[in-house]
Parts: sequence; structure tokens; C-alpha cells
Amino acid sequence: MQWTDTRDIAIALYDAHPDTDPKTVRFTDLMAWVMALDGFEDDPKRCGEKILEAIQLAWIDESE
Repeated sequence: MQWTDTRDIAIALYDAHPDTDPKTVRFTDLMAWVMALDGFEDDPKRCGEKILEAIQLAWIDESE
């Protein structure tokens, strides 16, 4: 996975953190959790606030 795979990342985060409300996750934690996912292989320097927002929104959709 790469930063632009927001839907796949959201699904993986939902599976990895099922009891977490994605609305309460700080971007610093979100970035660390994404980079810790199995199969994630992208440069942390390519991540920005817009990407993290997109991931968070996709995760919110996945959890509802």
C-alpha cells in the first residue's frame, strides 16, 4: 500500500483498531499507525495533512 491507497488503508486501520473512534485520532498517531500496517511501503515524506484527512474520512466511512 501507498499513501494514495486511502480506502485500503482505512479498511486495514479498521481491522487493526476496531475499538478506536477515527474522529479522535491525532494525525501524528494516524501517520504512525499507517506506517506500521502490514503491506504499507511508502516514503513518510510523501505524506501530508490532505492525505491524512482523506485516510481519516475513509476510516470514518468504514466504521459507520
